[in-house]
Amino acid sequence: MKHLLLVALGGGIGAAGRHLVGLYMMRQFGTGFPYGTLTVNVLGSFIMGLLIAILSRMDGSFQNVRLLVATGMLGGFTTFSSFSLDFATIWERGHMELALGYMLITVVASIGALFAALWLVRGLAG
Repeated sequence: MKHLLLVALGGGIGAAGRHLVGLYMMRQFGTGFPYGTLTVNVLGSFIMGLLIAILSRMDGSFQNVRLLVATGMLGGFTTFSSFSLDFATIWERGHMELALGYMLITVVASIGALFAALWLVRGLAG
């Protein structure tokens, strides 16, 4: 139960941060391009890299920190950071083709699923 609470707390903080970054970027640059989404994806991926690199160099168990910050906060901020970490892990294990396949499938399938849902709902409503 403690693990779930850590993830939920971090997720709430991350989601609020994503919202604030989105508002800030919209006010600074307008709505013609998704600057907020781009910013949280890049920033979240960078922070994930820092966190994982730092935690991997430390002795001891940092499961609670990882759950709160990596899974919770960064997961709430942007799941793209988790995707980026998964890609990097596969790549660094020497499975470049698998990593590229994972990237391609994730992006194409996710965008395809969104369009399929839009089509489905619009078809039912229309």
